[in-house]
Amino acid sequence: MPTRRHLLTTALAAALLRPGPARAAIAPGPFEVTRTEAEWRAMLTETQFAVMREGATERAYTSDLLGEERPGLYHCRGCDLPLYDAAAKYDSGTGWPSFRDVLPDAIGTMEDRQLIFILRTECHCRRCGSHLGHIFDDGPEPTGLRHCLNGVSLVFRPAA
Repeated sequence: MPTRRHLLTTALAAALLRPGPARAAIAPGPFEVTRTEAEWRAMLTETQFAVMREGATERAYTSDLLGEERPGLYHCRGCDLPLYDAAAKYDSGTGWPSFRDVLPDAIGTMEDRQLIFILRTECHCRRCGSHLGHIFDDGPEPTGLRHCLNGVSLVFRPAA
């Protein structure tokens, strides 16, 4: 039989480890490309809006881009800015498209403290502010970085 102390400890742990509420604005602007919430909602699916505009994360292993191996560029779904070269993509085994490097002047970053006791680096499109994913320092050489991205934030354009 659980004790009152056990129940209170469990409830406190659940509250502390629970991700915070989604943010209305992912990164502080201003940005070159701006849209109203209604305009974003009209151009994005519900999942794309939740990820790109509210900072949600798509479920692992659901992105069609995981198996994409052709040469080309990955663009921001929100403003079509080229972000990542397919040559920098690799299989990290995490269930999200991962890249070891980014194109010059393509993304912005900021601290993400939504998870209690964990500091992450959030990355977003530098032109429209759309949430892309997070950057971790456990990637392959030469950068040692893993840009772990939500596929719904990206559009792949094969090389001509």
